[in-house]
Formats: sequence, C-alpha cells, structure tokens
Amino acid sequence: MKLLKNATIAALTLSCAVTFGAPTAQSATLLDFLQGKNRKQSDERSKPRNSIFGGSLDDDLSGDFPQPAKPVKALPKVSAPKYFAYKPDSLRLIAVSKFAPAMETAAAETVADPSETGSIETISTGSTPFRSERAMMSEARVKAPTEVADAIEKFYAANQGLLWVDAGGVNDKARVAMAYLEGVDVVGLDPAEYRVEDPTDGIASTDEIARQRRLMQFEIELSAAVLTYVQDTVRGRIDPNRIAEYYDFKRKTVNLGGALKVIEASPDIAAYLESRTPMNEQFAALQREYVRLKGMSDGDEARIVIAPGTLLKPGNSNPELANVIAAIQKRASDTLKVDHSVTLAAYDGTPEYTPDLVGVVKAFQAEKGLKPDGIVGAGTIRALMGGDGTATKMHKIKVAMEQLRWLPRELGSRYVFINQPAFTAYYHNNNAEEFSMRVVVGSPRNQTFFFQDEIELVEYNPYWGVPRSIIVNEMLPKLRADPSYLDRLGYETSINGRQISSSSIDWGTTDAVDVRQPPGRGNALGQLKIMFPNSHAIYMHDTPQKKFFERDMRALSHGCVRLSDPKKMAAAVMNLSVPEVEAAIATGQNRQVKVPEKLPVYVAYFTAFPNKDGVVQYFDDVYGRDGYMDKAFSATAKARDIQS
Repeated sequence: MKLLKNATIAALTLSCAVTFGAPTAQSATLLDFLQGKNRKQSDERSKPRNSIFGGSLDDDLSGDFPQPAKPVKALPKVSAPKYFAYKPDSLRLIAVSKFAPAMETAAAETVADPSETGSIETISTGSTPFRSERAMMSEARVKAPTEVADAIEKFYAANQGLLWVDAGGVNDKARVAMAYLEGVDVVGLDPAEYRVEDPTDGIASTDEIARQRRLMQFEIELSAAVLTYVQDTVRGRIDPNRIAEYYDFKRKTVNLGGALKVIEASPDIAAYLESRTPMNEQFAALQREYVRLKGMSDGDEARIVIAPGTLLKPGNSNPELANVIAAIQKRASDTLKVDHSVTLAAYDGTPEYTPDLVGVVKAFQAEKGLKPDGIVGAGTIRALMGGDGTATKMHKIKVAMEQLRWLPRELGSRYVFINQPAFTAYYHNNNAEEFSMRVVVGSPRNQTFFFQDEIELVEYNPYWGVPRSIIVNEMLPKLRADPSYLDRLGYETSINGRQISSSSIDWGTTDAVDVRQPPGRGNALGQLKIMFPNSHAIYMHDTPQKKFFERDMRALSHGCVRLSDPKKMAAAVMNLSVPEVEAAIATGQNRQVKVPEKLPVYVAYFTAFPNKDGVVQYFDDVYGRDGYMDKAFSATAKARDIQS
C-alpha cells in the first residue's frame, strides 16, 4: 500500500479518525506553529464574522447595503454502516446442451418383445439403434452456483469420459465422495447442501433406459455437489460483504476447472476433498472441539449453579463460596489446579472468603481473560458456570470455521491478530504467540470493522484527525451554540486546507470543516498510533483513558483499537526495544516511521477461538453479528432448496 492512501482516508466518513496536513514549512518548530496559530486566531477574532472565513464584510460583498441573514441549515447526521438482508449466491441451470451429444439413432431391429420381457433388448451392431449414456445428459436438469455451472460445462465439453459412473453404474469413487460429503458438519458445513441420492433406488433392473437417464442426472448432480463443496470449504458459503458494511473482504477465487481435473485423476477422492479444508492450527483446534462437543449433549455437561445476584468480595462471608470453588475445580486448567492444589485440597466448604481463596479466584479470572481483582460478580460467575451450553458453543464454532475461510489459508509466521469479542490483541512471531494485551474496541453504536490489512507505519506524538462522523454527530450541535468551543479545547480547524479559527466559522451554514487535535498529553490517540492505512481509518493507538482497560466489557471506543501497552506493540512491529520507542516519543516531535517489514494484521470478530495452547475459548457476541451469520446460513440453504 502507498502512503497516498492517507489522502483518500481524509475525505471519507469514517468510524475512527482521519489525518490532514502537518505544520507548514514556515513554522520552525511545533511551538512556533501553535503560537502563530494563536496570533492568527486573535487577529481573526477582531474581524466581523459575516464570512465563514472570518474576513470583513468588504472582503466578500460589494457595497454597504445590509445583507439578509443566512438561513441555518438543519443539523446533518452521519449514518453508521448498515447491516443487510443477506442475498445468497444465485443458482442457474447447467447448460447440458453445451456438452451432451445429440441422440443417435439408426435402423432398428427388435429382438425381444417388451411386453414379454419388460425391457427392450437391442443388438449392438451398425444396423441396431443405440442410446449412448452421454446422450442421456441432454435430459439432465441440475442447478448450481454460477462458477460451478461454468466449470462443469467446460469440463464435460472437453472430456468425453464420466467421473462417477461406469459400466456397472455408480462407481466406487462416487460412493466414497458421497460418504465424505455426509460428514462435512465437522468442518462447519451442512451435509444436506451436498447430498445426492443413489440414482438406482426405485428403478426396475430391467428398465435400462430409465436407469441410464438417472445415472446421467446423477453424474451431473454429484459433480455439482462436489464442486460446490470445494468452493464452499475454500472460500466459505457466505460472502461477508453482503452481511454488512462492517465487513471488508475480497472474496477468494477457486480454480474449479482444475479441481475437476484433479478429481478425474485422483485415486483417493476423500483425501483430495479433505485437503481443501483450511487446516491451519486454528481451524484444526476448532474442529477438534466441535467433534468433542458433538459427542455430548447439554445435559452431559453438568452445570454448577451459583445464585443469581451473588457478589462476593475479599473478606466477605457467603455460602455461595462453596459453589464458586466447586466451579473452579471443574472449569480451571490443570496448571491452575496444580499451582493452588494445597489451598483447594484444604478447603472444607466454609463461607469465609479468605486471602488464599482470593488468590485462587484471581488466578481463575486471569486465565479467563477477566480482571483479576478477586471480586466474584456477573462476569466471573458466567465463566464459573461454563458460559454457553453445548449447542451454543457448537454454533459459535460453526460461525468461526466459516469466518476462518475468509482469511488466508495460513495467517503467516508473524502477524497481529485482534479479536474484538475477546477485547485482546495478539502478536505472533516465528509461528508462535509472543504476547497478548487488552484492547478497547468500538462500542455497539460505533462498531469496529472486520477486515485484514498490513501494518505499514508507526506515528510518534500523533495528531488526531477527528472523523467527520464525530464532527457532525457530536461536535456540531455544541459549535452552533458556542463557535469557540474547538478553539478553547486547542483543536485546529481548516476549510479546503486553509487553517481558520473555530470561532470564525459560521457553523449554522457549513459543516465541511477539517478538525484535528495537536499532539500532547490530552491527545485522544495518546503518544503513538500504529497504522495500516485502510478505507475505514481503523488503526491501533495509545489512549489517555487507561481506566477503560480495567473493565471486562471493553467495547467503548469510536471504532479504533486502543492498546493497553502500545509501546510494547510498537516495539514489536518496529523490531525495536521499548526504551527505543520511549526515546522517540520523548522528542515530542510528530513523526511517522515506516516499519522495517510490513506484517499482516487481522482485525477480526470471533466468538469462539483457540488460545495459544489450542484450547477453544468462547466470548460474548457484543455486536450481535453471529445472529446475522445465522440469517445468511438460512438464506443460503433456502437458495439451494435445502431445508436445514
């Protein structure tokens, strides 16, 4: 990506922040620049405010006649991105006329009476009629997604052979493929969408013409089912960009023509189909968990009940403490139970919440990504009680598997992964998680997008370019009541690149103003930001609001990702030490530095995802997006004429 992308970002209505010009070349230092600005504002405040640019009346108008007041425009509104009614891929009839030969006939000689034998027997000679199996394809009627239909038409037009049928009928390769497709629920797909019935069921063995007709219908049906599966398992059944404007993915292309050639040559069709699944370590962990849960029911996993409304603080006495400790014995990792084995073994069910037991609870909270304060409240109780039931967990895994298909097959050896429902950012290096940290993401009203990009820049002592959504939705009402509002806060305002004081702008008639906050202690971005230029102006940054990181629910920002330890993340992506990052900040200079090597960043949304040990963790659906995935699954099944 080019740095020129920043110019595009500045013009958009966005969820987080934009940037615009740095101090002019005439300003020797940042202090000179700010002092010059203040002098300019003082001069401009002394002029009549008839013009939105702060000039005198004579600058804008000729003559001395009184001018009518400009009408005040109604307050505008910048709308948030939308969710859609999901529209699945359409299906079309496969054009069998493109590859099925015409029916061939010749002089016929009947050698048996069908009324006696129940069938027509023909002699295979040059003077005898025959119906080739391929000719029967002209009667097949099969619908498939457009890409699948295109591939099938090209393949059979160029190849005279069959994939799934031989002289004996349905061949072994077909039966293996059918059996494989019946088990694809373990990779998060619906077997009903790829099911093909045995073509010989219900057909009399003597009705050869009907048998051939059904076999050719089956040939095309199974090719369509297998190719649809291959496409779905590689790129996903769902196009995320049709769910909401909060998703931004280029949908993968799948070489279906090449897949058919491999299928034709493959001696092990099951192995080939399995190889199409994105079996990275994250997907494999999700699959293992799904298989484990599949063998259970909600009743198999005994739930420990802690009385609703329980609030247990260190030093308290509460009879629910016994259930709390029992839940920890059941839900905690083996490592935790070994580390605190003496305390757990000595506990005799008493209600006194002693310091030793507080230590056990704190360890459990830390393990579950909660604030380790020893206070047993609603969030801790949910974790203690096992969170979601089995059916809900399986659904979250199904959604997670689908979403992993939108990402690269391998995430890379070095990358940053932000999981919004977990409120956590993870830095991976040399194919392993090196560290993680708490983050604050967009509120439900200002949701963070789901996309992937590359980290390109770190900016020290950044300016904050206020996004237009905040200017219009939040600042404009205040500015109409008090035009000097931004001047007093120390913000800079400009129109068409020309800097002008906030108090000199007629906010009743214009809102096309760029606003930014200079670097400083109170800057909304703190001391640095980590940039991966994108059309949503999402990035990672520091924040002066450190207390937010103490909360368990951290969907609190306008859309960007606030880091609890931004210096550590900046040092990692820059291949520097934390003291080196601190030294760059200490200069006080606003400076953008390219990272030595671009690295992927995944701004993701998974309500089920494995941790570094391969254990799947479950998170609250803070934006309700799994519900929209459900609707997309249902719409896709309906479009494929499947009742799931």
